[in-house]
Amino acid sequence: MGEFIDHKRRKMAASTLLNYCHDYIIFIDWLLAESMHIGKRQELTLKTLESLSIKDMESFLSHLELQLGNSKQTVNRKISSLKSLFHYLQNIAETETFEPYIYRNVMAKIDFNVVKDDQETIANRIEGKILHGDEYEQFRQFIASDYGEKHKQNIRVYNFHLKNRERDTAMVSLILGSGLRLSELAGLSLDDIDFKKHSVRVTRKGGKEQYVYFSEQAMIDLKDYLEIRETRYQLSKKEKALFVSTSIGPKKASRRLSNRAIEKIVEKYAVAFGKPALSVHKLRHSFATRYHMENNDIPKLKKHLGHESVQTTMIYTHMTNIEMKKAIDKMDGFKKDAQTHEK
Repeated sequence: MGEFIDHKRRKMAASTLLNYCHDYIIFIDWLLAESMHIGKRQELTLKTLESLSIKDMESFLSHLELQLGNSKQTVNRKISSLKSLFHYLQNIAETETFEPYIYRNVMAKIDFNVVKDDQETIANRIEGKILHGDEYEQFRQFIASDYGEKHKQNIRVYNFHLKNRERDTAMVSLILGSGLRLSELAGLSLDDIDFKKHSVRVTRKGGKEQYVYFSEQAMIDLKDYLEIRETRYQLSKKEKALFVSTSIGPKKASRRLSNRAIEKIVEKYAVAFGKPALSVHKLRHSFATRYHMENNDIPKLKKHLGHESVQTTMIYTHMTNIEMKKAIDKMDGFKKDAQTHEK
């Protein structure tokens, strides 16, 4: 596995490789549970991988969906991880005698799940879980101030919010003002910010580096956070991570916020705000929907979001169609009110 990860490191972002490793741990643990491999994880042999049948793999995929509750899309991602590994073992890696690591590749015979949702269906599903209109600023303001006021009677919660509100506001403001992915946000360092150009340097999927522009409001919130970052989180000059945790442990050490930590922070505010389905990814959708409504430029949006296919970006045309219908329905409501008033 280590050799495969080293091979992929030149082509993939660290966050993607981390997801691959997580997928492989789930797979190996299943092999252990099913007694297809006896021993420790790191002792898994190539012979075991080569001897797996199509029926074995279908049982694993059923386990993902039925026991672990993974969606078809999530299962497809794990299939992709395994396909990449098995392809490497059969077609790229070789022994000292120039033989492939495995001759039989069971994953070459496994198909992806068919996901039938069209773009309009996906757009409709997302539409109710994102921010609209005034909610962008309302949610930002809720994190900056209102959440603390709401929990003022709980001293622990109130003080914790007081300590982290600049950081949390800056994180959400940056996503809403740029559409960054979760992994891109978590991976940011101080040196990645260009304040003159209002942009941040990120590593996109596939390991490609790109500068992404962010809004004026995000700039203001970032500067507010950076004013208190070093002293409040007791950081050394050497710590370059942009978003860091509250100091914990005997040594009171702060560290870079993980993907999961950021997700939990957003989830906390989303539930209290009254939109529990709101997530980091939905904030990204919120940005993209708003951008398309105001600019109507799919090619620029595709580049900005780092999409590989324009079809992915086209989802937002359907979402803004929904927004347009809502606006028209409101106009009809105003007309009816006016007619009633005249009578």
